[in-house]
Amino acid sequence: MPVNADTDALDDESSPDSDNALPINELFYSLQGEGKLAGVPTVFVRTSGCNLRCWFCDSYHTSWEPTHAWMDIDDIISDIEDHDANHVVLTGGEPMIHDECVELLDRLGERGYHTTVETNGTIYRDAHIDLASISPKLQSSTPTAECDPKGDGDWAERHEERRIDIDAIAEMVDAYSSQLKFVVTDPEDMAEIEDMIARIREATEKQIQDDDVLLMPEGMTRDELDDTRETVAELAMEYGYRYTPRLHVDLWNDAPGT
Repeated sequence: MPVNADTDALDDESSPDSDNALPINELFYSLQGEGKLAGVPTVFVRTSGCNLRCWFCDSYHTSWEPTHAWMDIDDIISDIEDHDANHVVLTGGEPMIHDECVELLDRLGERGYHTTVETNGTIYRDAHIDLASISPKLQSSTPTAECDPKGDGDWAERHEERRIDIDAIAEMVDAYSSQLKFVVTDPEDMAEIEDMIARIREATEKQIQDDDVLLMPEGMTRDELDDTRETVAELAMEYGYRYTPRLHVDLWNDAPGT
């Protein structure tokens, strides 16, 4: 079972003690569950806070109701070094909203860690990133009143306005090794995915291979994935893209710290 951070501290939302701190929702050791590196032992650093509000967010307490403890970057690195892994995933929420993530990533790179950043692709940062895992948010992610977990749809307009920044995505693709990971809720998503890939390819200097495009089934539990994984796998075969599992869900269902 993955090792979770001290969850007693996660409700501490006081101001940071230094300028070199990040709001951390959880820090834990597990297996990378998604993308090209699925199955690799990994330390996850999950920041709190997000500029979007996907209705199906699997990190509800980093976006809809953010909770965290402020951790100094020195302490974050110390906790990472306690685990026997050379792969670190910085995730969220949206980690790139925090200026301090640049120093954390650069210091991890200096120590020889392979770093993956899980991002929605709306904010570019110049940092040590070995793999930019870019997950552009589709229209189906918008929290309309019908699917808003808070039931009011107040975030729908802001989310829709912010969810795609082709220039930021293109800058990331050109700067880093990358994967484009799309959460598929329905086969109807494919028209938007195809259009978005074409727009990104037009905006980038680097060639995006079909193998760099990943389709991932939406679902936070095994039962939910049972309803979607076969459909998304068939779509990957039909369109020639890569299918990515949600290995952590298959192994541990929706347990925290996975």
